[in-house]
Amino acid sequence: MPEQLNFHYQKQFQLESGASLPGFQLAYTTYGQLNREKSNVVWVCHALTGSSDFTDWWGELFGEGKLYDPADWFVVCANTLGGSYGSTGPLSVNPETLQPFYHSFPQLTNRDIVRAFDLLRQDLGIAQVHTLLGGSLGGQQALEWAILQPEVFQNLIQVASNARHSAWGIAFNESQRMAIRQDPTWATNTREAGIAGLKTARAIAMLSYRHYTCYEESQQEPGNSITDDFRAASYQVYQGEKLANRFNAYTYWLLSKAMDSHNIGRDRGGVEKALGRLQAKALFVGVDTDLLFPIEEQQQLHRLVPGSRFALLHSGYGHDGFLVETAQLTQAIREFYETETVKHIHYENTEV
Repeated sequence: MPEQLNFHYQKQFQLESGASLPGFQLAYTTYGQLNREKSNVVWVCHALTGSSDFTDWWGELFGEGKLYDPADWFVVCANTLGGSYGSTGPLSVNPETLQPFYHSFPQLTNRDIVRAFDLLRQDLGIAQVHTLLGGSLGGQQALEWAILQPEVFQNLIQVASNARHSAWGIAFNESQRMAIRQDPTWATNTREAGIAGLKTARAIAMLSYRHYTCYEESQQEPGNSITDDFRAASYQVYQGEKLANRFNAYTYWLLSKAMDSHNIGRDRGGVEKALGRLQAKALFVGVDTDLLFPIEEQQQLHRLVPGSRFALLHSGYGHDGFLVETAQLTQAIREFYETETVKHIHYENTEV
């Protein structure tokens, strides 16, 4: 079974903004066992509202008889710094004030977040990662990390993501933050601050995560007499309520800002020059109906990274297809491994 653990870093942690954290905690999940050579590590980076439990949201990829069988692989996923599932974030107590951070939690970038991940990697004694895998925000972090520490990663699989967040994506995120700002409770320092605004923000986000076809098939009224109380309307309300029951507005704000700041070319001479640092063999995966991270973004990465591969998932779910179309994704990854002659060999009785 996956194991839930915590990593504690007890030194001052400097951030890109110039601010710092007085140490931090990362909640992380492991599944499987390291082989003797420590050559079977798969590191997963989760999406915006995900947790470290990758079996919860990408379960069809991990498990007995699946693509990443714990008999063969050692899988690690950390809840992002600033997250809502056990890692240090805005609801955590600031050890310097003995009060929750709330609005005082400093702004993060993906570069800050993967530097925290790398400290966990070092603490685990992992020198090489066979495959670094991430989708959406997690895909941004995976690419950033593979550039920051190019010698660590053998294979990079980035799904439904990009090299630099688009003006379109930033506009979507700012529209969501506008909804949070309109909530009068957002100005308070309480756990529930901005929760009503968060519900609206999530409803806005759903329009970027899904696709016209998906709504037509699942939410269109079956008859011709309805004039109010539409299924599509109640679905939006439901999605907002659902997220508010498991998340907080501070973290949503913080991580959407981290997504906006994503630009691997920052202070590296631009995107193309930054990609020149990659040493990992790369697979870039897109979803044909993705409105938020359109396939042009993954195709651009494929063009700019010599020897990389591109795979296209077909889905009626839009961006969320990267979580839904696991059979197609599994096949794309298997073909990537076969082409790159990086099939993993099962090591009998060599666990440490």
